[in-house]
Amino acid sequence: MTAPEIAVIGGIDTHTDVHQAAVIDSVGRHLDTRPFATNSAGYARLLASLRAQGEVIAVGMEGTGAYGAELARFLTAKGITVVEVDRPDRRARRAHGKSDPIDAYAAATAVLSGRASGTPKSRDGIVEAIRALRVVRKSAVKARTQTINQIRSLMVTAPFALRDKLRGLPTSVLIDTVAWTRPTADLTDPACAAKTALRRLARRYQALQQEIKEPTRTWLPS
Repeated sequence: MTAPEIAVIGGIDTHTDVHQAAVIDSVGRHLDTRPFATNSAGYARLLASLRAQGEVIAVGMEGTGAYGAELARFLTAKGITVVEVDRPDRRARRAHGKSDPIDAYAAATAVLSGRASGTPKSRDGIVEAIRALRVVRKSAVKARTQTINQIRSLMVTAPFALRDKLRGLPTSVLIDTVAWTRPTADLTDPACAAKTALRRLARRYQALQQEIKEPTRTWLPS
């Protein structure tokens, strides 16, 4: 007669290159802990290692919205219940030290005790697509702000003839005006160097402006 399969719970401490996975049984006894690479083969080996210990009831995981996002998707697709686990607080880390195997074990025990019960975000579908695009757009907006600030800073120290020509122009007019400036080739001349720098910054601003608009169009229904 075959012995009944025991119920087990996994715990995973996630990182960039290696995830640490621990397994405990239904009464909290530690069964195994080992590292796995953060790639498709590593995910498959991790799941096989968990299932080799018994019937996997759930897996507690830190960082399901970051380093563990793809692993969480993989396990969910395989029918495994994934539970979001909060990272240990800083006081606990200072008292016990940072240890990936200990953190993985703690993630499993947090699920067993009921301290962890969060449901990870699915990280798929249109919401995930928009999130990815927003990362790019946000960085472009930040770079555009830096660029216009650099333009205005250069205007302050530019030769007065150039400064007076550009002073008071609305941002859109200023960018268009400076972008089409045709400085001479003598970069040793302060006025020429200022015009050249302003033109390059203005064209950078225009490129960023276009980049900011592009993702937005993809969010709109066709």
